[in-house]
Amino acid sequence: MWAVVPGYSPGFKKPPETLRLKRKRVRGSEATSASGVSPAAACTRRDPASSPRPFPGVRRRNPFSRLENTPRPPPSPEPPTLCPPPGRREDLCSPVSPSNVSSSPSTEFPADWSIKTRLLFTSSEPFTWIDHLKAQEEAQGFVQHCRATSVNLPQSIQEPKLSTELRCAFQQSLVYWLHPSLPWLQMFPRIGTDRKMVGKASPWSHDAVLQQVLMSEWSISFSSLYNLLKAKLCPYFYVCTYQFTVLFRAAGLADSDVITAVISPTTRGLREAMKNEGIEFSLPFVEESRNRKRIGVESNLEMETANYPETDKSTGDGDSDDEGFSWLEEMGVQDKIKKPDAISIKLWKEKAEVQMDHKPESLALVKGTNAFTLLNFLINCKSLVASAGPQAGLPPTLLSPVAFRGATMQTLKARSVNVKKQVRSHYKDIFSLEIVGPVMPHSLHSLSMLLKAAQKGSFSAVLYTHEQTAVFNTNFPVFSFAETAYEDLTKCGIHLKTLDQLMQSSTLGKSSIRLLELSNYAYTWKS
Repeated sequence: MWAVVPGYSPGFKKPPETLRLKRKRVRGSEATSASGVSPAAACTRRDPASSPRPFPGVRRRNPFSRLENTPRPPPSPEPPTLCPPPGRREDLCSPVSPSNVSSSPSTEFPADWSIKTRLLFTSSEPFTWIDHLKAQEEAQGFVQHCRATSVNLPQSIQEPKLSTELRCAFQQSLVYWLHPSLPWLQMFPRIGTDRKMVGKASPWSHDAVLQQVLMSEWSISFSSLYNLLKAKLCPYFYVCTYQFTVLFRAAGLADSDVITAVISPTTRGLREAMKNEGIEFSLPFVEESRNRKRIGVESNLEMETANYPETDKSTGDGDSDDEGFSWLEEMGVQDKIKKPDAISIKLWKEKAEVQMDHKPESLALVKGTNAFTLLNFLINCKSLVASAGPQAGLPPTLLSPVAFRGATMQTLKARSVNVKKQVRSHYKDIFSLEIVGPVMPHSLHSLSMLLKAAQKGSFSAVLYTHEQTAVFNTNFPVFSFAETAYEDLTKCGIHLKTLDQLMQSSTLGKSSIRLLELSNYAYTWKS
């Protein structure tokens, strides 16, 4: 009869499973009887109603279910993680595994020249003061940004929600400038975002005239930004292409007294094109590696000459290639081993050069007057714009902390989010603030200053980095720093305390800050 009733599981057609379960129970009772315990007592002791469950909150196993559906014991407690409540974005739970930890608490954290895509602040104090800004407060924040007004808040604000000055300063810290601005397209990041642009309207992709107009306007905006940078009215800006990112910094920032431009990642083709245009640049990581190898070779030569005084110590470039293989003659195997010719050596060097393409080690540094040559090169470089794909014909994105010709004012998206913090087997509600968008170095520092006052000197922040820009934190060779640089940059449009931070040399290396904590008005960070 069961076979003809629809909806019945095939498992009910196989009673041997149930019988085996019954046999196991019988065997268990028999074993209990053999040990001197009555079956009734054993059944009473095994009764789930009278004995506590081994794992509270776990339902009893259905005897008719498959064995693979048996409930498993809860996992061992893990370190606290931030997880959103049901319905929130799952990426708030992204694991963060920092490697480097600051040695001791400090009143300031190092400058981070990478671009952040999202910030997640958590605190024991609520963030309700950021919600529902009045129209006057929003307008005042825009005015303060355009006029580069520096707001100095007290160390601690007792009632942040009632502080109009704080709310206006918060709106001011969210502003940034962008070109080009196409509301239906995500203009940052540009690397690895083709999938998000597929299917979006791009009328310029097959219109050469429209592409020429877009590039002409972009060139004007790019030149305007560089002129502001040269006049020290703009501290820095980014050029984000679909293949690489360029960071231009004004003289006086990052412990340098000349304009610098950092390009990452690069390819052999780009580097060759820059050389052909007469742009002088350096590859800091490659030069560092060569210096380490040279020091190692020199130390080995010193050891060899100490053992063999008759050996010539000269290792100059004028030595012939045959002298480098003289040790083969000493062993008597010079005719049995084929020495590499000049072409093979050249191909080997080219292979080593290509292998670092698209990697952080391919970072190129341009400084001084060569930065202006780089500007002209980028404006006239045809490969700067994709010729196919969703980004075809779309000029690179310009990001700046100050206004420039053709730029559009944008604001970072901010919202207070209810998240739960896992503490052992329980979850605890905590207050959080999420900032989404291209967060540049000045915005990160400005927001930290505001939250320091509003959250009573205590908060924790998880920072999500655009990985291709993390290498911008590399500490390059220090140039002769001019003492008047600070005075020249005071009108660059950012807070003076933020300016003081950005003028220091970077100490993060290839990494960036992943976790920033403030406790009792002292910072610690992990990268």
